[in-house]
Amino acid sequence: MTELKPRKTLFNPEVKRRGIYLLPNMFTTAALFAGFFAIVQAMQGDFERAAMAIFIAMVLDGLDGRVARLTNTQSAFGAEYDSLSDMVSFGVAPALVAYEWALRDLGRIGWIAAFIYCVGAALRLARFNTTLEVMDKRFFQGLPSPAAAALVAGLVWVMIVAGVPGGDVRWIACLLTVLAGVTMISNIRYYSFKDVNLKKSVPFFSIAAIALVFALVAYSPEIALFAFFVGYCLSGYILAAVGLLKRKPV
Repeated sequence: MTELKPRKTLFNPEVKRRGIYLLPNMFTTAALFAGFFAIVQAMQGDFERAAMAIFIAMVLDGLDGRVARLTNTQSAFGAEYDSLSDMVSFGVAPALVAYEWALRDLGRIGWIAAFIYCVGAALRLARFNTTLEVMDKRFFQGLPSPAAAALVAGLVWVMIVAGVPGGDVRWIACLLTVLAGVTMISNIRYYSFKDVNLKKSVPFFSIAAIALVFALVAYSPEIALFAFFVGYCLSGYILAAVGLLKRKPV
């Protein structure tokens, strides 16, 4: 007979006694604030600020885990808090920004597309949390929610800078939003960059390439960031196609 694990208590007295680590959770709170700020700006019609806030949330989300590991302040509370923050910043915020910017004009199809993205982010985070101990650290299963949010927010940002109204590209926005949502819950693998060793020596041209990337981002951040995440999204499909071709009998 399968042994049933005891359910988690709503209030953990152990956490209350020990308290929580301040430093990494400050970054998580800042990322949550950026996601909430994006929602507020979208409601007020300032979609450029909303898109930029989502990218800022991405940077802060990438820092909290690294700060926790560097300072040895990792905790179960921090992991759960980070997931809830991600759901707001990379699940709800991009869906609402896309809906207010372009999908509203599509009526029922628009809000369904936004919901597909939102539920895709929720399922992606839930699956990540439950398979964290058994998955290959070098790869993500499905498109990570920050990258999916960057696709949606990047399109909004690029179009606004180009002076293109959301209504003119509503079908493109709809397809991209649905694609991002579905790719998050797919089994397509994406490189995680977690095995990159920053302490290892690299050839000289690597530093030159990094400098070129910084120059491109400084020149046109919205195009450079959007192009990078479009390429990252496509990389999973390309690797999956190559894998299928290799497994095909000759």
